[in-house]
Amino acid sequence: MGKLDTFKIDLKGLSTENACFEFSLDKAYFDAIGSEDLKGGDLHTTLQVRKVAGNFELSFHTEGVVTVTCDLCLDDMSLPIATDNKLVARLGDEFDDSDEYIVIPADEGILNVAWLIYEFVALALPMRHVHEEGQCNPDMIRRIEQLVVDSSDDDEAVDPRWNELKKLKSTIKE
Repeated sequence: MGKLDTFKIDLKGLSTENACFEFSLDKAYFDAIGSEDLKGGDLHTTLQVRKVAGNFELSFHTEGVVTVTCDLCLDDMSLPIATDNKLVARLGDEFDDSDEYIVIPADEGILNVAWLIYEFVALALPMRHVHEEGQCNPDMIRRIEQLVVDSSDDDEAVDPRWNELKKLKSTIKE
């Protein structure tokens, strides 16, 4: 039995029109997915499945905290996540996820939602992952500050060709 087998939903075998599934996402889940961006987390996903006119409406609600790398100091940090997503699946001849719905082979009837949940969580992350003010690794911040070039330094030390470009830049602005 694979680590992600608990995320398989037997759509064909659903005995009722409404079903509810609960999933816990921890470090083992993120390791099994092979995630490089999300190092771990403690998330809970609730999946509601409704069978409507031959389609399956899947409603995902995921909440919790994920561990990512800070873009500034490269230390691990926690980010809260709360996301709601909907998806429509139907049974068909062969697997297809190119349209607004997913087609699951009718002879199988099983949908593994592990990767779908991962994608929903990854899309809910902010573009920039940075610690709160003052929470970054102070040693790394000190190193970054040493490497930052200060533009207010003495202009005499600058190559004179740059001065000509600055004049051109100010002329263009006017």
